[in-house]
Amino acid sequence: MYLPENASAAAIRIAERARYHRQQIIRALSHGQVSRRELLKMGLITAGGGVALKYGLHPFLPSARATDLVLLPRSPMFGAKPFTARMLRFTQFKRSAISTLSPAPLEQANTDKTQVFGPDGVAVPGPKEGRPPGPMWAHQGWTDFAPVVAVEAFQEGANTCDDYDPGVPSSGNSGILQTDPVRPCFHPLMPDQSGTAMWTFDGNAPPNLLLVRYGEPVLFRHHNKLPGKVTENNGFGRNTITTHEHNGHHGAENDGFTGAFFYPGQYYDYHWPIVHAGFRTFNTAATDPRCGSPDGSGGIRKLPGDWRETMSTHWFHDHMFSFTSQNVYKGNAAMMNIYSSLDRGNEALEDGVNLRLPSGSKKDWGNLDYDVNLLLSDKAFDTGGQLTFDIFDLDGFLGDVMMVNHTYRPYFEVARRKYRFRILNGSVGRFYKLALSNAAPILQIGNDGNLLPRAVQLTELDEQGIAERYDIVIDFSSYSDGTKIYLVNLAEHQNGRRVANDLSIREAMSGNSADPCVGPILEFRVKGQAPAPDPSRDFSKPGGMNLIENPDHSRVPIARRRTFEFGRGGKQVTRDPVSSAFGPWGIKTDGGDMLNADYGRVSAAPRPGSREIWTLVNGGGGWDHPIHIHFEEGLVLARDGSASLVPPWERGRKDVYRLRPGGSITISLQFRDWGGMFMEHCHNTVHEDNAMLLRWQLGELQALPTPIPTPYGVKFQAPTQVLPTA
Repeated sequence: MYLPENASAAAIRIAERARYHRQQIIRALSHGQVSRRELLKMGLITAGGGVALKYGLHPFLPSARATDLVLLPRSPMFGAKPFTARMLRFTQFKRSAISTLSPAPLEQANTDKTQVFGPDGVAVPGPKEGRPPGPMWAHQGWTDFAPVVAVEAFQEGANTCDDYDPGVPSSGNSGILQTDPVRPCFHPLMPDQSGTAMWTFDGNAPPNLLLVRYGEPVLFRHHNKLPGKVTENNGFGRNTITTHEHNGHHGAENDGFTGAFFYPGQYYDYHWPIVHAGFRTFNTAATDPRCGSPDGSGGIRKLPGDWRETMSTHWFHDHMFSFTSQNVYKGNAAMMNIYSSLDRGNEALEDGVNLRLPSGSKKDWGNLDYDVNLLLSDKAFDTGGQLTFDIFDLDGFLGDVMMVNHTYRPYFEVARRKYRFRILNGSVGRFYKLALSNAAPILQIGNDGNLLPRAVQLTELDEQGIAERYDIVIDFSSYSDGTKIYLVNLAEHQNGRRVANDLSIREAMSGNSADPCVGPILEFRVKGQAPAPDPSRDFSKPGGMNLIENPDHSRVPIARRRTFEFGRGGKQVTRDPVSSAFGPWGIKTDGGDMLNADYGRVSAAPRPGSREIWTLVNGGGGWDHPIHIHFEEGLVLARDGSASLVPPWERGRKDVYRLRPGGSITISLQFRDWGGMFMEHCHNTVHEDNAMLLRWQLGELQALPTPIPTPYGVKFQAPTQVLPTA
C-alpha cells in the first residue's frame, strides 16, 4: 500500500497530490457536508463501496488505467528511529468514592438541563446525561449492585499528561519517572499531536488502564469534552461518542450501544457491576472460594456465580455508529484488568486458589510490576506529523508506522524473570502474528478476556484479529545482562482485507517485506547480573499448566440454532436517516438477504435462560472478519464444521471469533442475568462502520424502541424492522 522508502521524488509528489485531493473529500464526508450516497451519485465511490478511479481523488492513480496505479506516500518520521524511545506503561484511571461525583449518579438518566453542543457547535439546552431517559434504560441491578468505586474520565483532545501514574516505580518502567510530564507525541523526535488530531481519555498520550475487582461495582462517568463543532476534527472522527466495555457482563444500558451516543457537554454514567456470569442461578449461596475476589487483606470475599466464567483482560472503546474506526484510531481506547480470587495480581500469595501469575506482591491485589499491558496499533501521519486516516479505504485502513502503547517501535527493560503481557490488538484493520526474534517459547495463558483451561506453549502465536487479547508469559531468566530480544510481527498485509502471508521469523527480521509494520516491533532489554526473585507460578510442575476450566454448557438444552454470514454485496432495505447505514459490507441472517446495518432492526432475539448454537460464516475467501458478539462469552465447538480443527488456544471462552478466509466457526452461547439490546459485528471496524453490524435483543417478547439521540434529548421510535427468524 505504501511507497518504498527509496521512492523517487516524482512518485512522492504524485502520491502526495492525490492524497491531498482525497483528504478534501474525506474531510467533507466527516463534517457531514456530503453523504456516502451523494458520493455514489457523483461517481466518486462505486456501488461496491470502493473509491472510483478518478484523477486526483485517491492515491491509486494518476490515471484510471490499472497499469498506472501508485502507492500511498510514507509517513514522515522527523528523524525517529526504531528502538530509541522508551515504552510507556499505561497510566491508571483514578479510583474514588462515589460521594466525589457531582451530581450524584441516578438509577435513571439525569435529565436536568445543561449546555449541550450540536453539530454546528452552538450550545443548546439539553439533558446533562446522554443516557436515554426513563425506566427502559435505567441501570439494571442498581440496588443489588450499588456502585462503590467512582471513575471520572474526560474524552478530550490530546495534551501534556502531568499526572502520569503507571502504578510501578521507574525501575519497572524503563527509567521513566512518574513526575515527568508526558508529551502527546509518538516519539520524542515527532511533533506533538493537536487537540483535534488525537482524542484520548483525559487527553493522555499514554493509554489508560482501569483496575477493578469482582464484587466491587464501578460507576464510570464519561464526560464528552470533545470540540463542540463537528468540523474541529482534523478531517476525521465524530465528536459524539458511546463507550463499549468489551465484553462486560452487565445490562445493555451500560454496553455502549452504537445508537446510544452522547454529545459534547454531556456525560454518561456507565454502571459496571463486575459480577461472575450465572450469579442468579449458579453458586447462589456464594460458597465456592474460586468464585471470589481479593478482600484487601490477603483473604477471599466469596461471591455468587460460576467461577469458570472468571474474566481477566478487558478493554473499552468508542462504538459510535459509522465512526467507530475513526474514533478508536484517534485514541478512544483503554484497557481494564479484572482481578479475582483466581487471578489476584499477587504472585506470592499461596492459598490454594490464587494462580500466582507473574505480577508482584507489594499489594494484596493488582500488582503491575511484572504484569504489563501492551496495546498494538498502526498509524499514519500527514506531512505535518499529525494523525491522518483514509475513511475511503473500505477494506480496512492500514498505517505504515508501528506503535506499542502509542510509542513508535519502543524498547522496554525487563528483569531476569517471568513476565505476563496482556496484548490487545488495538488497530482498526490490521492483524498481527507474534513471535520472539530468537524463536524462544511463549506460554499463551489467555485468549480474549479469559484465561485458558490450560496454558499452551508456542514459538509463534496465532494470527491476532482486531480486538482480540492474548495473555502470554515470557521467561527472561536465562538471558544475560544486556541481551536484546525482539517481539516480531510475522503477519504481512497487502491491504486491509486479510493477512496476505504469514512470514517466518527470519523473513520478517530480514527487512525485505513491503509491509512497513512487519518485523521487530518491540525491543526487550534484559537487565540484571543474576536472575531476579520470582515467586510466580512454576508452569513446569505437574498441573502447572492448568488454569480455569470451561463452564459446562451441556446442562442447558439447546433452544435454537442460528447462522450468520458475513460478506460483501450488502443492501439496505430501510431508509432511516439516523439508524441505517450504507456500505459494501453486510450480514445475512438465517439464509435471508445480505443486509447493511440498521441499529433499528432486530435480527435475533434469544430468550433469557436459554442456550443457542450460532454458526458464523465468512461469505468469501478474499477477506477475513474478526466477529465480536457483545455481552456473552462463547465456547468454540467447531471450525469449518469439525471439532478437531479447533486449536488448543481457542478451546477456552472467547468474545471475538476470526472466521478465516472462506471459513466458518460454530459456538455455544448462554444468555442470562441481564437484558436489553446488544450488537454483533465485524471488529475490522472499517467493515463495521461500512454496514457489517446487526442488533440482537435479550429479555423482551416485543422489540424495544430504538433510541435516537439529539442535543436536546433522546427520542424513541419503533424498530425499523424485525426479521422473521428473530
